[in-house]
Amino acid sequence: MSSFWKSTAATLEMIKWEHSVFALPFALTGAVLAAGGWPPLRVLGWIVVCMVAARSAAMAFNRLVDRDLDAANPRTAMRAIPAGMLGAGFVGGFVVVGSAVFLVAAAMLNRLSLELAPLALLVLLSYSYMKRLTRWSHLVLGLALGIAPAAAWIAVRGSLDVRIVVLTAAVLLWVGGFDVLYACQDFEHDRSVGLNSVPQSFGLEASFWIARVMHAGMLVMLVWLVSLFGLGKIALLGVAVVGVLLAYEHSIISPKDMRRMNAAFFTLNGIISVLFFAFIAADVLLRR
Repeated sequence: MSSFWKSTAATLEMIKWEHSVFALPFALTGAVLAAGGWPPLRVLGWIVVCMVAARSAAMAFNRLVDRDLDAANPRTAMRAIPAGMLGAGFVGGFVVVGSAVFLVAAAMLNRLSLELAPLALLVLLSYSYMKRLTRWSHLVLGLALGIAPAAAWIAVRGSLDVRIVVLTAAVLLWVGGFDVLYACQDFEHDRSVGLNSVPQSFGLEASFWIARVMHAGMLVMLVWLVSLFGLGKIALLGVAVVGVLLAYEHSIISPKDMRRMNAAFFTLNGIISVLFFAFIAADVLLRR
């Protein structure tokens, strides 16, 4: 029994289940915009299952593919596989089960959701190889999370509206920006082993500016989204709150001091996604 709980804890740590808060609120934002209010509880439930299953499979796949790289990096050497807490076979099985649950959940929504589910899974899993191929892997991670609101729209409507793609672009820039910042921690290691990243290619100072530009672009996309959906002052206030939090995120870290990177990366970005959803949902629901 003790070993069961240790394996369970290691699995939850591997997939960072608590970080589902990054993408899930944006998926719920897409669902609320699609429904013009709260979508049916059944649809909402299957959207959540899709999100958690797909993200868990993608995280486990990343740990499986990167196990040798993680073992060579002092910052990641204690992750579950290189530390010997979980076997590669178990993690591979977890990826298969998570992917299967995602596909079943998509099938429970509508035909288009099921038809596009394999493509979404391909985007999610392909990110794990991108750092071997391109310095812009951060944007692929952004796309992996950014398709969530568009997927949620499809789950509710059974079709795609181009307006929701603006939110996909916003999330892509948001995630891409904070992943660039996070990758600055591995600047020296990535350079020594030949892995591609924005920091490895352009250096720390330039990377911080690239992240700032991405986050400024996100705010532009969010203002455009508010305009496209005819939302009001509450939604605009939500965008302003996101802007203030992003500014604070950038103020507590610098190329010379990254000690508060975890606070910027995990805590603040989780707050940003939850608050943005809350403001958009409030705006939509109060207009009904």
